[in-house]
Amino acid sequence: MSDTKGSHTKVSQSSRENASESSLEDDVLVKEAMGGNERSYKKLVNKYQRALHFHIRKMVKDHEQIEDLVQETFVKAFDNLSRYNTDYAFSTWLYRIATNHTIDYLRKKKLQTLSIDEPVKTKSGEMEMQLPDESARTDRDIIRKQRRHMVREAIKGLPEKYRRVIQLRHMEEKSYQEISEVLDKPLGTVKAHIFRAREMLYKELKDKRDRF
Repeated sequence: MSDTKGSHTKVSQSSRENASESSLEDDVLVKEAMGGNERSYKKLVNKYQRALHFHIRKMVKDHEQIEDLVQETFVKAFDNLSRYNTDYAFSTWLYRIATNHTIDYLRKKKLQTLSIDEPVKTKSGEMEMQLPDESARTDRDIIRKQRRHMVREAIKGLPEKYRRVIQLRHMEEKSYQEISEVLDKPLGTVKAHIFRAREMLYKELKDKRDRF
């Protein structure tokens, strides 16, 4: 019986040591990444992209959408590394960004699919949804158009190889595999270009988006 307890203790200690080593490794990689070391960026991506995929899959089922959300999570995280508090595990911080970003995506998707013409069912029967104030709707439409224009202009400013993959992915809504076939490029290259393009767009639009 004592041997079993000893075995559990060793396993527990080993797990804690591995977790501690992993956390220390992350701290080093984060500092190097903040200094502009691209190899450290890639190491963090390789280390956590699979775990993030499974994390997001608990909330989203579309495989390609999960890949997009994973990429976008890394873009947000890397762009905000200066805000990361090293008192906490990097993985915890990264998962929190992934969760919040995925929840935002799901909220937007729900709003987009909500039809104002569809009757609302109540205990008393059905009733039509009340339309919002027309002037408020007009303002929102104007803001939405301004945002779309701002994004289009930012995309135009991307280098050709990045601009093309973003157009195919987000404007023509092609899958990663379809983009690979259209451009005759390896799937890994396509994903890397989309990741880099999103990173560039995020930085370009980060300060402008608060205007609208």
